[in-house]
Amino acid sequence: MKILLAVDGSPHTRHMLAYLAARPELLGPANELTVVYGVTPLPNGLTPLLSDEAIRERLQADAQEVFKPIRSFLQMQGIEARYVHEVGDAAKVIAQVAGQGGFDMIVIGSHGHTGIARMLLG
Repeated sequence: MKILLAVDGSPHTRHMLAYLAARPELLGPANELTVVYGVTPLPNGLTPLLSDEAIRERLQADAQEVFKPIRSFLQMQGIEARYVHEVGDAAKVIAQVAGQGGFDMIVIGSHGHTGIARMLLG
């Protein structure tokens, strides 16, 4: 099964990892995992002050910081994953990667909704 893990480095991402850890069928060797992060662009006032290379380095560092605990978690499980980060609105980045990848499942951390909101929003 191809599974897309949408992450943002928040506590919701850690909850998602706990969810996965409790479901070994999702972390089994038959699954192909891709981790995606929609990197928040730098503020417009900052970009003219930095070189293109400096901007790329800052955005790359941001993504690696978010991926670091996920890499660690998956490595402890003996799982290799593909890591993708794109600059832009997280929802659009997730939708773009999901649309291009033919994923069977998308896992996103919950924001703690309860009752009917949880049922509707996942």
